[in-house]
Amino acid sequence: MSAPGVPALHTEPRIRAAYSEGAGIYRVVPQAVALPASVEDLTALVRWARQTGAPLTARGAGSGIPGNAVGSGVLVDLRERMPRRLDLDAAGATAITSANITQRELNEAALPHGLRLPPDPSSSRWATLGGMVATNAAGARTVRYGPARAWVAGLEIVTADGEVGWVEREGRTTGRRDDGTLAAVRRFRREAAPAIRAAADLVRARFPKVRKNTAGYALDRWLESGDDLDLLIGSEGTLAFITTIRWRLAPIARARTGLRISLRSLDDLEEAVRALVALDPSAVELLDRTFLDLVGSAAGGLGGSADRTATEPPSRRAAEAILLVEFERESDTAARGVVGDAVRAVGGLATDVETALNAEEEHRLWALRHAASPILASLPPGRRSLQVIEDGCVPLPRLGEYVRAIRDAAARQEIAVVIFGHAGDGNVHVNALPEVGRPDWLTRVGELYREVSDAAIRLGGTVSGEHGDGRLRAPLLEAQYGPEVMALMRGVKTAFDQDGILNPGVKLEAGLAPLAALKLGPDAAPIPDDIGRALREIERTGGYARSRMEIAGTAGETGKRGNGAVEPV
Repeated sequence: MSAPGVPALHTEPRIRAAYSEGAGIYRVVPQAVALPASVEDLTALVRWARQTGAPLTARGAGSGIPGNAVGSGVLVDLRERMPRRLDLDAAGATAITSANITQRELNEAALPHGLRLPPDPSSSRWATLGGMVATNAAGARTVRYGPARAWVAGLEIVTADGEVGWVEREGRTTGRRDDGTLAAVRRFRREAAPAIRAAADLVRARFPKVRKNTAGYALDRWLESGDDLDLLIGSEGTLAFITTIRWRLAPIARARTGLRISLRSLDDLEEAVRALVALDPSAVELLDRTFLDLVGSAAGGLGGSADRTATEPPSRRAAEAILLVEFERESDTAARGVVGDAVRAVGGLATDVETALNAEEEHRLWALRHAASPILASLPPGRRSLQVIEDGCVPLPRLGEYVRAIRDAAARQEIAVVIFGHAGDGNVHVNALPEVGRPDWLTRVGELYREVSDAAIRLGGTVSGEHGDGRLRAPLLEAQYGPEVMALMRGVKTAFDQDGILNPGVKLEAGLAPLAALKLGPDAAPIPDDIGRALREIERTGGYARSRMEIAGTAGETGKRGNGAVEPV
């Protein structure tokens, strides 16, 4: 039974089933679900978990792709009932928010003041800011503005010791202890930090030289800044719970323009991207031939932008890749000028260039980028979209080679793929579309996972560009970093989480197969059919803002708030 003062644990099967999935490929039914309603509730829950050994998995909207928001112990929903806070200081261009505020909510509040939080993940409609910090979230505009880390000035955390305090830039920490510090931070500085400093040359040599990297803990960033904050950002709930964030905000540019560039060959991709990045774009997005084929094949039945694709000029339909480019500037004149510079820079490589010099034209230009989502959502039952190789990032000179490696591996395994991503950062996303009726489909998906991950590392890249490791990529980190660096990362984990109760199996491998506990296939954990349908609808529509307690209650008989016993796991 829960101890006095500890939030009740929901152990009803329907509630547990409603929290068994997030975005991505996994279904892991937790033993219980906790919905703390205050920092004090969360602190009491952590102290109970230390006493019992119960694992805790932090969860915001549940939109993390690699399995960082599902777990077999106690699933802790930090969005449903925690207090909401959004304090904006327009004069100082800063904000303080609770972790359960979404990026859209913050940006809507900041917009009248000409401000915004620039990182632009595609999930910004529902992504909680705590989740964005936990994954060091990025997106299309990271090429100019950087990921979440660049905009975080401080965090209030609940540590695995059950302490509450702030960790801020320039090494400042404050806690609710008499000496004003957090025990977890003191342990890290005493036990783990000296070893990292002593291995600084090794860390710098083993970390990939890429524009984005969320694999493991950011030892390289910590060595540069000396800020413990940089280890917590991107730690995916494995070092502490994030409850409040202090943000820096940026002014919104006055003018925005764009281009759509068709390339005849992947051989031209690196040269084109390098020329465009030199012009300081706010986005350079890649739509590979596989993406264009998907949209083109569905053009007859989707309408809108997909229909328009079927009537594209031959030069564009024959392209091996399309680049969508956006520039932000402080005046219309500057914006138009940089578009002209871009056209001249890629003119010898492009088969077709289309410019967008106003908001309406830009919206039309980007329509193709958004056409794939409804297509992937409406695939027939025998073919599912799986994100198993969806976040590799390589140095820009190797981008075309990496895309080819993905195509070749998919052809060998006879699995259709859709490739797109953030070309300006060398970050490639892939939706694998296996025929799940084939007896060997899972074996082939596993081989695709292995081949493409090996290619990312071989090309000097990272297996995790912007979505984090979760359970999917934790087994790959030793191949990327080597055993010595992984030992340093385990030291970070131990210092912050002595008992290993926070999100075990995420970031640091727990011996589980990366393609186990899938949400489809004969071995998928059974859940009620109506809840399964509701979770599929969330997956199809991007409805991650929907309450899972609502699903458990309205999909069938409402579950009662219970005090069921939870055995240590």
